Amino acid sequence: MVEERPQRSESDVLVWNLNLDQIEPDTGRVLERVRIPQFDLGPSTYPFAAGTVLYSKLRPYLNKVVVADEPGFATTELVPLRCMPQKAVPSYIAYFLRSAEFLSFANTVVAGAKMPRMVMSEFWKYQVPLPPIHEQRRIAAILDKADALRTKRREALVQLDRLAQSIFLEMFGDPSANPKGWERRRLDELVVEGDSINYGVVQPGEDVENGVPLVRVSDLVAGEVQHDALKRIAPQVELAYQRSRLKGDEILVSCVGSVGVVALASQRERGFNIARAVARIRIGERADREFIAAQLGTRAVQRYFTQELRTVSQPTLNIKQICETQLICPPLELQREFAHRVRAVREVKARLAESESQTKALFQSVQHRAFHEAL
Repeated sequence: MVEERPQRSESDVLVWNLNLDQIEPDTGRVLERVRIPQFDLGPSTYPFAAGTVLYSKLRPYLNKVVVADEPGFATTELVPLRCMPQKAVPSYIAYFLRSAEFLSFANTVVAGAKMPRMVMSEFWKYQVPLPPIHEQRRIAAILDKADALRTKRREALVQLDRLAQSIFLEMFGDPSANPKGWERRRLDELVVEGDSINYGVVQPGEDVENGVPLVRVSDLVAGEVQHDALKRIAPQVELAYQRSRLKGDEILVSCVGSVGVVALASQRERGFNIARAVARIRIGERADREFIAAQLGTRAVQRYFTQELRTVSQPTLNIKQICETQLICPPLELQREFAHRVRAVREVKARLAESESQTKALFQSVQHRAFHEAL
């Protein structure tokens, strides 16, 4: 492999400009293909050719590696690798760089705390297993098939998420247009009597082993609270924020950074607390919690959140703005019928998610075996 840095010329031709946030971790899938006039490219970019393997040296634990399928320009945080045709197959190299073996190595040779970067001298010294070209192609083809199965499962999960929103619009219409003339109420009029919408812990302190789990924005995934990376805070710190302690029946909404992410807290989260960037909402008897959560996720409400943002160091939605959110309130029996239909969708989604998890484990096993045999 050689590092590719060809010369470039400036023009008004639209070119592909690849940045790190456009690459999906672990898969190498390009999430968005941004094209801009070539003369608008910043100084921290370089051109690459089709077939170039692009490896992210910034925060290598995110495992972002992509094979370019066309020419373009990339941020200098992506290391360009051009494979010698007689020695290496680009897709094989990319799969290896995303493997658990290489990821484990990458995480041990970084510099910097807040923004860790690969130590490039160590990167270039790494010995990549290179079986004959025909064997590299065979391994890459096997992994392509396994990866295609993973992709289909992920796409099915996305479609199920969209189905819930489709059911909402079919039953109730667009909340902003309100074509069926439903009664409207402010969100704070629907909370449990005596409770209020509030934020969580402002200064959580250090991560404490066996402490109280703290739900952050990054833990709100696919409408649920993910437990894989929960931070834990000292019990004495949590005690000062009893008002935001979870009872396991709340709607959680992200309020800072990635604003408007909605998730349902369950009994698994009872006793947890929430971070300053998360708001908790307990719905009373006048509305159904799942119906309200789904409505908060509609484009109409998400547009309202976006319009009401305040930006200090990053986009922020405050409690007053959340409280003033206008929601449609159909008869409670219709809300409950919607919730029943959505729970059925969620059960299918849970089974598919478990299957997707097994597929991911199978892919990693195939990947490990392929490269272990190549060593």
